[in-house]
Order: sequence, then structure tokens, then C-alpha cells
Amino acid sequence: MAIDVEQLYRRYGGMVRRRCRSMLGDETEAVDAMHDTFVEILRRRQRLTDDAPSSLLYRTATWVCLNRMRSRRRKPEHRDALLLERIAAADDPEARSLARGALRTLFGSEPVDSRVIATLHLHDGLTLAETAEAVGMSVSGVRKRLRRMRSTLGELEAA
Repeated sequence: MAIDVEQLYRRYGGMVRRRCRSMLGDETEAVDAMHDTFVEILRRRQRLTDDAPSSLLYRTATWVCLNRMRSRRRKPEHRDALLLERIAAADDPEARSLARGALRTLFGSEPVDSRVIATLHLHDGLTLAETAEAVGMSVSGVRKRLRRMRSTLGELEAA
């Protein structure tokens, strides 16, 4: 019999969020990690048993947080902000022209709301949840748009 993930979420959601917050040190990221934890449980619910649900959730949350921390070390997000700052601080006409070209390339194939997402999150410093609320999207939708733009940013930075 499959695990009732909704019941687990109601009963253990707070515990999982606290575990994620203690590991990640950020409430917004902790909420995202908590949701990712329950998504992992949902994906595997047919193969799991509910013998020790709190232990299962604790281990899964730890695994999710460790993966997030590894990803942070491999791909620091501040790199994007530094590139945007360099583009914004371009003084001479040639640098401004290059910056405009880079932004045209970055945003050229993106929908208008992706520009808004990038500005709110990367420039204004809103969290993923705040950005999602501001543009009327889900957090995962915002994350997907940012991931796509980060990929383009990485290619621009390499060039």
C-alpha cells in the first residue's frame, strides 16, 4: 500500500522545514527544500512503507539539503549578480554597447515576464517565493526560467 503523502505533509511538514532551515540557514530555501523532500517521497511512495515516517522524512530532508549545499558550492548564485553588476556599471560607450548586446542576447528569446523575474530576483533580491508571487507563477516555474537564463548568462560570460 502506498504512503499517504498528504497526511505526512500535514503531520511532519513543520519538522521537515525545521530540519531544512537548520541545515540551509535560510527560511525561503528551507521551504523549497521541504517541498522537494515531499516531492521525493511522492515519487517513491509506491515502494516506501510507513513504518518510521519521521525517520524517512528526516533522512530524505537531509539528503535534499546536502544536495542543495553541494549545488551551491558548484554553481554559486552570486556569479549572476556579479555579471549583472558589471553590465550595469559599464561606463564607456563601447562597454555600454557590449552590455546592451549581452542583455539583448539574454532577453531576446525570453518572454517579458522572464525579464521581470530576473530583475526582481537577481537585482532587487526578492526570494523565489516573493518573485513567484509578484509575477503570478509557481516557485518551480520561476526557478525554471532563472535556470534557463543562467545557462544563457554562462554562455555569455564564457564569450
